[in-house]
Amino acid sequence: MLLAIKEAVISIKLICQNKRAAHDYHIEETFEAGLVLIGSEVKSLRMGKASINDSYAKISWGEAFLINAHISPYPYSSEENVDPTKARKLLLHKKEIRRLFGKTRERGYSLIPLKLYFRDGKAKVELALAKGKKLHDKREDLKRKAEEREIERIIRRRR
Repeated sequence: MLLAIKEAVISIKLICQNKRAAHDYHIEETFEAGLVLIGSEVKSLRMGKASINDSYAKISWGEAFLINAHISPYPYSSEENVDPTKARKLLLHKKEIRRLFGKTRERGYSLIPLKLYFRDGKAKVELALAKGKKLHDKREDLKRKAEEREIERIIRRRR
C-alpha cells in the first residue's frame, strides 16, 4: 500500500521584527504563538502597520498576553477608539504557559517578541525566552562583530 505524501507549503509573510532583541538579550529559546485580534487589526497588519520594539509578553491568571505591541488603527474601519497598544491575548498550549510562567518567575527570564508575521493566513508572533544582557556583554558583542567584519574584509581582498 502506497501512502500519498503531501508536501506542506508554508507561506510566511513577515510584518515586523524586533532587531534590538538580539542586542539587548541572551536568547535561550523561541516559541510560536497565535494572536487574538479583531478584524480591523488584521487588516492593519496586512498593510504592515505594526511595531513590537518596546513590547513584551506577560503571563497572568494562566493566560499569556502581548503587552505594548503597537498595531495602528485601520484607516477605513468603522470601529472608533481602538487602543493601538492594548494587551492582546496569545494562543499557547496550557503546558507551554505553565512552563514559561515558571521560568519567568524563578530564573529571571523575560518573554520578548522577536517577529510578527502571517503563517498560512494566521497572525503569529515568535516569542523568545531571554535574559537581559549587561552593558559589558553588549560591548563584547560589538567588538566581536567588528572583528568578524574585519576578517571577512581581509578574506575578500585576498581573493
